[in-house]
Amino acid sequence: MPRRDADVLVVGGGHNGLVCAAYLAAAGLDVRVLERRRIVGGAAVTEAFHPGFRNSVASYTVSLLNPQVIADLRLVQHGLRVVERPFSNFLPLPDGRAFRLGGAEGTAEVARWSARDAARLPAYYAMLERVVAVLRALMTRTPPNVSDGFVLADWVNSWAVARQLKQLDMRGRRDLLDLFTKSAGELLDDWFESAPLKAALGWDSVVGNFASPYTPGSAYVLLHHVFGEVNGKSGVWGHAIGGMGAISEAIAAECRARGVVIETDAAVAQVQVERGHAVGVVLEDGRTLHAGAVVSNLNPKLLYQQLVPRDALDADTAARIDRYRCGSGTFRMNVALSELPDFTAAPGTALQPHHQSGILIGPSLDYFERAYFDAKSREHNPGWARAPIVELVISSTLDDSLAPPGRHVASLFCQHVNPLMPDATGGWDAHRDTVARLMIDTVDAVAPNFARSVLGFEALTPLDLERRFGLVGGDIFHGSLGADQLFGARPLLGQGDYRGALPGLYLCGSGTHPGGGVTGLPGRNAAREVLIDLGRRPRPR
Repeated sequence: MPRRDADVLVVGGGHNGLVCAAYLAAAGLDVRVLERRRIVGGAAVTEAFHPGFRNSVASYTVSLLNPQVIADLRLVQHGLRVVERPFSNFLPLPDGRAFRLGGAEGTAEVARWSARDAARLPAYYAMLERVVAVLRALMTRTPPNVSDGFVLADWVNSWAVARQLKQLDMRGRRDLLDLFTKSAGELLDDWFESAPLKAALGWDSVVGNFASPYTPGSAYVLLHHVFGEVNGKSGVWGHAIGGMGAISEAIAAECRARGVVIETDAAVAQVQVERGHAVGVVLEDGRTLHAGAVVSNLNPKLLYQQLVPRDALDADTAARIDRYRCGSGTFRMNVALSELPDFTAAPGTALQPHHQSGILIGPSLDYFERAYFDAKSREHNPGWARAPIVELVISSTLDDSLAPPGRHVASLFCQHVNPLMPDATGGWDAHRDTVARLMIDTVDAVAPNFARSVLGFEALTPLDLERRFGLVGGDIFHGSLGADQLFGARPLLGQGDYRGALPGLYLCGSGTHPGGGVTGLPGRNAAREVLIDLGRRPRPR
């Protein structure tokens, strides 16, 4: 029997891999994390992108990080501090007006656009909260598995899910069905009449989702983004002081405190398979490491197409992983600014509350839809919306550690671009700067000092996001959040319980339940299943 270099090897030091490692180590296991890059955190990292400027270069805002993970891993004690935005969204509109969602004056602001919408908004939020309260509990559970080996534990999980859903009355169950099957546009059109309000609420349905807000199933993407909380306040978004890397570093600190060995610059070339079992990994530097279990934090497509030998997979699994849908309409930018944006709709470069909110350039759901079809059709260019959607978050207004005094740093989260750029046009590398300038000009159209205030920027196409962070097709969720890729079917039926295609192989990344976002829950849930199989306690509940 070969030596063991660890009880468990975790492939990929993204936040879920670190969370999984911390829980495994708490049960007394010898755990080693192998990270390809020089820093841990995956897409939740803070890096310099221009001299004197740092930012959360990929994931950039906090809400979904699970409170139990925060408590169990002592993240606050390790320095994590999250501050809230003063209100949710600021929409500078083409006609020179502005719409604000949330905050102390939120209801009055909505009423200025529509008294009917202001009256209905509390009921809409209450509907979402009723559904979210039930689904939030299911996010921490292992989905019932559906496979040839359906066992007692799967029946128990099925019963637990049914018991949870039974808490919803018939109205709540109908709302749940709507949210899982309908489009966000259809849902919001039924509730509201004001275009800016529907845009502010519907933005969540296209974040990282290469789709129209009127695509069936997009209502669930909207729902996925309201699961979270900040400092005990449900549905609130915030900023981690020090950027998203502060979250990953706090988790890594707890890992080290529990004895986890974290190796960076340690790219895995292959999962080692013997007699049908995953027994270790081969690194790109030639080393071979053996373990009792291998846990992958990678996108399932990367794991099965690049690291697991093809002949170790059955034909159906291999074919279905090839069809596993990944791809986001996201173009991500980090921008160094000499001053704050001076919006036509809210003049001034002195700090104001709207500078600290999520600034959304995109006035309506119809605008969102046109952006999607423009990028998808390639009718006017190789694959980007001529009038894109841009969310601008100026992180330095909440965190002065990111930029020099008097300067600012902004995150631009832009939709829609086509994740696949034809090679005949030069691919994404040939169009990066053109699209980056378009995004800057889009902001400049509503804040005319923006372009001249840009000191430097970093632009990340879908291809760049794949190369740097392993986000296949730029997919921030490690797989589309469609009904066929959720819960027990994420990533495939038969692997919904975090157990991979081979004995000894486990999945702990966002390509498992409950999906994408910086939650820590896939890592926490996967650790529970590994510990069950290894007969160890304590197990996360």
